[in-house]
Amino acid sequence: MENLAPLTLGVTLLCCVLGVAGIHVYASGKAQREALVHRLSSTQQIPTVGRQRRFRGVDRRLKSTGLGKKIEIRLAATGLDLTLGEFFVYMVATIAGFWLIASWLLASFFGPIAALIALWSAFAFLNWQRQKRIEKFINQLPDLSRLLANATQAGLALRMALTMAAEELEEPAGEELAKVANAVAVGHSLEDALNELAERLPSRELVVLVTTLILANRSGGKIVSSLRNLTETLEERKETRREVRTQLSQVTMTAYIVPAMGLGCLLFIDNLYTGALDKVTSSTVGQLAILLSLGLYTLGFFLVRRLAKIEV
Repeated sequence: MENLAPLTLGVTLLCCVLGVAGIHVYASGKAQREALVHRLSSTQQIPTVGRQRRFRGVDRRLKSTGLGKKIEIRLAATGLDLTLGEFFVYMVATIAGFWLIASWLLASFFGPIAALIALWSAFAFLNWQRQKRIEKFINQLPDLSRLLANATQAGLALRMALTMAAEELEEPAGEELAKVANAVAVGHSLEDALNELAERLPSRELVVLVTTLILANRSGGKIVSSLRNLTETLEERKETRREVRTQLSQVTMTAYIVPAMGLGCLLFIDNLYTGALDKVTSSTVGQLAILLSLGLYTLGFFLVRRLAKIEV
């Protein structure tokens, strides 16, 4: 018993020392973590000055899903200043609004149909914005080819020429070329970076330009004459695309006007005979007739759009 008291006192002192050391290590690690978070947040303030992002929780949850990743890729190709969470919340709000408006103006039967149309319209809007960005990039390709030809003729390497073109050109060419330059700077090969550019903005003109640059980079030969010829070809294709788009503008408008006329007829009938749509959609035959007419309008819309789509 006499030896037990010093042993207990020693063990107690050892536990106190270990406790103090553990608290010191914990406090030091916490301080280092806070300093690291502060340093990282201060460095990330530069690219996020534009506006404060909303719905961050929704954005984090969606990014962990496969559907969210696919939507994020499509959203990134549009160049819109929207996060995945913002787009999803706005899309859900639009679908709910279409459902309520259609149920109020027409009949409750049209609510789910309007919601489906709103869902399709949201993704059609992404495709339209992506195609619009591709068209704008294609229109910049002659200037890009001309800049690369002048830079390589002046003795600059192809990588330096792409960096210079990224600084000179406006959006979206400047942003996309900056991505190529950054990818090369962090260790990616020039061929991989250019192929990624062609995948983000697929077009025949860009594929031709990327192929020319890759072959020139592999062989190490001069590409000034090739780029000069390519510039003239791109200018001609640019004018041809503009003429074709002008000729097909009437057909494209027809694809949108005809379904709008059908919707206008429904509104006119419902206003002329109050409750007519409710009576029609209350029976199975009326619902089938409405669905058949909507299917025919949809089929006509896609057929007209397909006929007006001419690859140049």
